[in-house]
Amino acid sequence: MLELQHISFVAADGDTNKEILDDVSFRVEEPFVAITGPNGSGKSTLAKIIAGILTPSEGRILLDGEDITALSVTDRARRGISYAFQQPVRFKGLTVKDLVSLAAGKRLTVSEVCSYLSEVGLCARDYIDREVNASLSGGELKRIEIATVLAREKRLTVFDEPEAGIDLWSFQSLITVFEKMHERTKGNILIISHQERILNIADRIIVIANGKVQKNGSREEVLPGLLASRACPVLAK
Repeated sequence: MLELQHISFVAADGDTNKEILDDVSFRVEEPFVAITGPNGSGKSTLAKIIAGILTPSEGRILLDGEDITALSVTDRARRGISYAFQQPVRFKGLTVKDLVSLAAGKRLTVSEVCSYLSEVGLCARDYIDREVNASLSGGELKRIEIATVLAREKRLTVFDEPEAGIDLWSFQSLITVFEKMHERTKGNILIISHQERILNIADRIIVIANGKVQKNGSREEVLPGLLASRACPVLAK
């Protein structure tokens, strides 16, 4: 279980400081937890804090009771946290097969890599020996990154807007990937998204606005209010 206790984050903004997150607390206990909210509300910052890319100005992060606030990205990964970037990173000179093997932490066979690529809707023989560079589209890179997350098989996976760039791949396929991931790891998946179709599979929805938790409850408690509020710019279909 992941628990955030009174997390705040202040970033330098020129000569002044800007408060991005203010006293954010919640637990991730259910299989699928979604964080949503307006653009600029601090959602991606929060994801990077959980992954260890950023350090909170105040507060603590606990993983199964252990305080991991001061741990590096690498140490958190060793404890079972995986993070998928909103914009996948390109690696010139590294093949897709090598990247998926690195994610798995072992040398995978061609058959094993092909299996992961197939799960994200890619024809493996067309990609396995390609470099992870500018020759790949944003959507292809996004799906390859999701394949690497599958290969990691961590107990907590954080996705920052996983639907970005997958317009040619159905949302149902993405949701199926999430479900298979949970079946394998029996862990938690934390998803940052505006998409109603993704929020519809969440066991819990946390709404962040102006750096604060505005709502935190089950899908049945939170989603109807979001859908009913025409003034709320959160959701996309």
